[in-house]
Amino acid sequence: MTDLAQDLLSSFVVAEAGLNGAKNLGVVNMRKEALDRFEASGFPTTRDEEWKYTNLKPVLKHDYKIMLKSESAVSFGDIKQYLLSDLDTYKLVFINGKYSSWLSESTHQSYDICTFAAALNKYPDVLAEYLGKAAPAGETFVDLNTAFADDGAYIRVKANQTVDKPIEILYITTDENGTSFSQNRNLIIVEQNAEVQILERHQNLGDAESFTNFVSEVFAARDARVSYYKVQNDSDKASLVDNTHVKQATGSNVHVGTYSFGGKLVRNNLHFYSGGEHAESHMDGITIIGDGQTVDHHTLVDHQEPNCYSRELYKGIYLGKSHGVFNGKVLVRQKAQKTNAFQQNDNILLSDKAKVDTKPQLEIFADDVRCSHGCTVGQLDKNALFYLRSRGIPKREAQGLMTYAFASDALEYIKIPQLQKRLNGVIAEKLGINLEFAL
Repeated sequence: MTDLAQDLLSSFVVAEAGLNGAKNLGVVNMRKEALDRFEASGFPTTRDEEWKYTNLKPVLKHDYKIMLKSESAVSFGDIKQYLLSDLDTYKLVFINGKYSSWLSESTHQSYDICTFAAALNKYPDVLAEYLGKAAPAGETFVDLNTAFADDGAYIRVKANQTVDKPIEILYITTDENGTSFSQNRNLIIVEQNAEVQILERHQNLGDAESFTNFVSEVFAARDARVSYYKVQNDSDKASLVDNTHVKQATGSNVHVGTYSFGGKLVRNNLHFYSGGEHAESHMDGITIIGDGQTVDHHTLVDHQEPNCYSRELYKGIYLGKSHGVFNGKVLVRQKAQKTNAFQQNDNILLSDKAKVDTKPQLEIFADDVRCSHGCTVGQLDKNALFYLRSRGIPKREAQGLMTYAFASDALEYIKIPQLQKRLNGVIAEKLGINLEFAL
């Protein structure tokens, strides 16, 4: 067992009584059982099939502070650039894992947009019905988060309600604790025929190493509509394991867009469970990273009922000595006849030192389905590049134009124009070009 695992087990003994939900016996037992499973399994290694391409040793070796202070003075000016400041939104801001009321705008009026801490202390019936019901026990990082998570976002949209503006969730890490290990959790419940748009971001403001182990559980009831956008553009000192589990009912439509542009190591575990007929699951991803960065996307779409649809499109652009991983699995159970599932992962290597490991998978037990999957790994088309240069476009701009065109269809399903514009700007910056985008 690693030193970090031992530190976590020791810290839990000290922290347990002070964690939110300590008066809820169900939560207390859930935490203890999760920690027992973590103690038995430890952190995954490259010997584990699901982690064979991603080595955690470099980020687990640090002496992380586990019980974090959140007294650091952070102003709106410090975080403004990480928010959609040109758009009116609800805002949930967390500093070193703790809710910052003075930087946030929450509500309990037509819907609950507040904190996971409040849910742990005030809503035992909700926790009994939802907590741990989408994110399965037995996954190392989920178990660890279940044991320690003390705060995060709690969003509940009642039946037939449409949230009147997007919700931004921002997790900030400062240097106050030195090297830090943080664990937050989102619980998102969207009831029948309700609709919400959510934008989430994690950001390290300092120079100290940080590791975030994060879990989101999303429940989309009958005919619910959820758009959930994750912007990952952190510093080279930040590592993130993001576990997002989506449970869908009949007729629901959920889109998760994951846009990964930075961080030392980012691992995204995105799992969809289609538990009702005519559910639609949409996943888009763009990865653009450079020297020393790794982004690993592991996805699962579990089709459990008939007549469902899933669409998965991930694009990767790799510069310098970077490493990308895509492992996408579509599971169609025997009962799930008439399933229509599409999965595609396309990658461009802009450096001889960049590499990508890609493994799209279909596992089908039904006989009346339409399923396809594929992957590509290559470089820019030299003939197309020559054509653009022959029209007077400089080489760098020509490469950027071609690369943007390659990635842009993964932005198509974004419903927030301001976010789409922001992402266009980030793509141009990462590619080192100056392009004017007409939106």
